Amino acid sequence: MRPILMKGHERPLTFLKYNREGDLLFSCAKDHNPTVWFADNGERLGTYRGHNGAVWCCDVSRDSMLLITASADQSVKLWNVQTGAQLYTFSFNSPARSVDFSVGDKLAVITTDPFMGVTSAINVKSIADDPSQQSGESVLTITGPTGRINRAVWGSLNKTIISAGEDSVVRIWDSETGKLLKESDPEVGHKKPITSLTKSADGSHFLTGSLDKSAKLWDTRTLTLIKTYATERPVNAVAMSPLLDHVVLGGGQDASSVTTTDHRAGKFEAKFYDKVLQEEIGGVKGHFGPINALAFNPDGKSFSSGGEDGYVRLHHFDPDYFNIKI
Repeated sequence: MRPILMKGHERPLTFLKYNREGDLLFSCAKDHNPTVWFADNGERLGTYRGHNGAVWCCDVSRDSMLLITASADQSVKLWNVQTGAQLYTFSFNSPARSVDFSVGDKLAVITTDPFMGVTSAINVKSIADDPSQQSGESVLTITGPTGRINRAVWGSLNKTIISAGEDSVVRIWDSETGKLLKESDPEVGHKKPITSLTKSADGSHFLTGSLDKSAKLWDTRTLTLIKTYATERPVNAVAMSPLLDHVVLGGGQDASSVTTTDHRAGKFEAKFYDKVLQEEIGGVKGHFGPINALAFNPDGKSFSSGGEDGYVRLHHFDPDYFNIKI
């Protein structure tokens, strides 16, 4: 399994996202320019120029026509995927941290950071079919969690919003009223900030990664803890295979302590675990810095990782990967 090295970002990667067909890969980094690549050979298609701060997160619509990006420049932008044209800018009073399109792409949930006396918030925006009709008004604003909300995604049928962040609690909110429905139990939940959250392909469960050196699998409906995957380093990124019962964790040391060791000592590999048995089944080394982003191709036959080193590494699995037995 030879990785394809994709060099296009000058700064650390923050987020990776495939479109639904799995032929395009979108990458976000701290260098202000979200980039789109061909997902089979790693060729760079183009960049989306317009932000002037780190871009933390992105999402792409089901028909691959619309890209949404969240940036530290206190804005969220909508883009035409094909032309790279900016269609609309949502402005906020603090950095925008995460974005997620609802099923049907009619709504987007956006989280904004605490900043200069502004508390963190979850904002729901309505996405117009025609960009010229787009409005900046929020349909719903939820505040409450302390610290950054690192990720918020839609629950099943867009009825709920799942959020997680620095206060290490996973919360489920009613997306109509903004009412808090469930909170993760502190006894079984994460002990340190949650860095990442990803849903399974069918949306029935989701995975969170945390600086407490573990990832946890939760039931979307009941917020019951299903599994815990323990590792020996902080987890910055998590991904779930849509094909096999595999979860992948990526991480490393904090950025502040990276320079103190050489790259061989840094444990910068994507670790694969059996989703059911919670056993480690392998790892993919390669990054010269912590792994900040992971994504599985929707066909489950390849995955990509983005690192603090500014590279995206695209891995197409060998045939024997699909026959791993424990």
